[in-house]
Amino acid sequence: EVTKKLEIEKHLTFHIARHTFATTVTLSNGVPIETVSKLLGHTKIATTQIYAKVIERKVSDDINNLKIKLLQVNNKKISI
Repeated sequence: EVTKKLEIEKHLTFHIARHTFATTVTLSNGVPIETVSKLLGHTKIATTQIYAKVIERKVSDDINNLKIKLLQVNNKKISI
């Protein structure tokens, strides 16, 4: 129902919604992992840390992309 209202064509499952909430809504916005764990009803924080690893991987990818862009900018300055 939500996907129809937002005109999202991708099939949204409960699991995808929980994962998105954990990663995009909470952890990416600085909500402590202990709080996210409680919100998701996890009895072990290790379960929530699985979601945090997704964030760490994204941060790593973002930093690598930033390095590439900075190198490109520096190369343009040297060429001038």
